[in-house]
Amino acid sequence: MVRQFGEVLLAIALAPLFVGWIAQCRAWLQSRTAPPLIQPYRMLRKLFHKDVAMAADATLLFRTTPYVLFGSMVLAAAIIPSIATDLPFARVADAIALIGIFATARVFQSLAAMDIGTAFGTMGARREMMVGFLAEPALLMVLFNAFLLSGSTALPSLVEAYSAEPISLNPSLTFAGVAFVMVLLAENARIPIDNPATHLELTMIHEAMLLEYSARHLALIEWASSLKLFNYACIGFALFLPWGIATHGADGGLALLLAAAALIAKLIVFGAALALIESLSAKLRIFRAPEYLATAFLLAVLGLLVHLLLGS
Repeated sequence: MVRQFGEVLLAIALAPLFVGWIAQCRAWLQSRTAPPLIQPYRMLRKLFHKDVAMAADATLLFRTTPYVLFGSMVLAAAIIPSIATDLPFARVADAIALIGIFATARVFQSLAAMDIGTAFGTMGARREMMVGFLAEPALLMVLFNAFLLSGSTALPSLVEAYSAEPISLNPSLTFAGVAFVMVLLAENARIPIDNPATHLELTMIHEAMLLEYSARHLALIEWASSLKLFNYACIGFALFLPWGIATHGADGGLALLLAAAALIAKLIVFGAALALIESLSAKLRIFRAPEYLATAFLLAVLGLLVHLLLGS
């Protein structure tokens, strides 16, 4: 249990730092002055010290949604094998249930955005549900592709099966990996589907749902958003780059330290690659989002067909 809580606390602590690293890389690639690496922590600290301003007609749903979002992302971080597979929550680390946790958070956030009755909140909620409706099938196809190779829907079993094999280029996993990156960008409100730094009301998706939140509620939602990006990155590592994660039977303390170092190295490389993708991409019109996610779905299906037909 100590190792389990240590993994969760590491995820909670690293998530804002991961977002800060991506912001730094984007600034360097765009020849701008980079913000401090700890800027997300400063923003969270400032928000936690402010007084809450809330609409008079806000219901209990609106008040409790930030805690539901943060709790859902912490629960997801607990069942994703980011450091080790031999943990108490590993037995419930089913990827289908994990998608259900993300869907629950999305539904609560969308309902809370419509709870106040503002035009922008309702618009953002409708757009968020549209993106989720299109992204979830693509993510499921990516997961099915990986599960056919491991024979299990449990992420720890998948990690242990892949870790025992030598590093090689698998055609089906290559298609699935490209599709997963596209879904990751869409699900986490990144370019080209959304821009996390925008304040243009007519183009916002995620930010439009947060306009009525402030202080600790906004801090919890922002922290949950960074945790969601961190969780998706760890899912990608478990599916496509599982080497470095401590498997069952590994030496306790040393294996965990090496796994933590490997995780940080993967986050550094992936954060830089994500910043490069966003710097080279332009934001799509909202009406082009279905085409983008349909492409991700077709790539995942193509990877599945490659595995079924060619066995690779």
